[in-house]
Amino acid sequence: MHGILLAGGLGTRLQPLTRVINKHLLPVFDKPLIYYALSTLMLSGINEITVICRKEDLTEFKSLLGDGSHLGISIDFVIQPQPGGIGESFLLTEKKISGKKVALILGDNIFHGAGMGGELAEHANIVGAHAFAYQVATPSEFGVVQLDVDGRPLRIIEKPQVAISDLAVPGLYFFDERILDFAHRNIRSTRGELEITTILEMYMNEGLLSISKMRRGTAWLDTGTIENLYNAATYVRVIEERQGLKIACIEEIAWRKNWITTHDLALLASAMPETSYKSYLMRLVEGVI
Repeated sequence: MHGILLAGGLGTRLQPLTRVINKHLLPVFDKPLIYYALSTLMLSGINEITVICRKEDLTEFKSLLGDGSHLGISIDFVIQPQPGGIGESFLLTEKKISGKKVALILGDNIFHGAGMGGELAEHANIVGAHAFAYQVATPSEFGVVQLDVDGRPLRIIEKPQVAISDLAVPGLYFFDERILDFAHRNIRSTRGELEITTILEMYMNEGLLSISKMRRGTAWLDTGTIENLYNAATYVRVIEERQGLKIACIEEIAWRKNWITTHDLALLASAMPETSYKSYLMRLVEGVI
């Protein structure tokens, strides 16, 4: 399975923070925002990942993530010339994903919860498409799915004026090898974008879309506004300080997945300046955690 991490966009709702820096490089407590989406793909067992970004931000992303070899994974980059909708991601990465199953995650979404990695890894051999449902208090702010009594999707509507349900669809999706067929049939909306909801509807109309509700206790944080970015940082800080364990520590995930050795982890830690992040990695190396 190939992972796509969408990190483009202008981040206009976060200005002036994003006037000179891509929002996915902004800090969420002790690490860049993009680490959280990357860690979700890694926890799913995905080690081939394409990051979609703007040309203006490519140098910074490469400086931060490299080619992924230090984590035992492969990371490459594709330029999105201008915002064209989430559904455009598949066309931009066509040569990389042809004939493969695909996971797509939005770079400003944070997921955290016990057993989440195992839950996501269950979709590695997906047939059709799979999306998630998450109960929210303000469904009009999100893409929303309506399910029948058996949990099958009936309708998916982007930011409905009248809520059809209180189940939002978070920015994490799994598709089988047919994704490019559906992506090429997608037509731009009145916003001039290729909508991901349209692709989901195509799968749904052919009986190929499944939806599962995220487990109670799983956190989904959308960091698209100043308030939500602050709330996400607070959430991460509280959990990390209470448990003594880090959320979205990509070096730890690579090590626990056996993509890198303990020696590799020690080398990564030793190359860092004296920070709490380095201290955490050294505790892993020493077997304290």
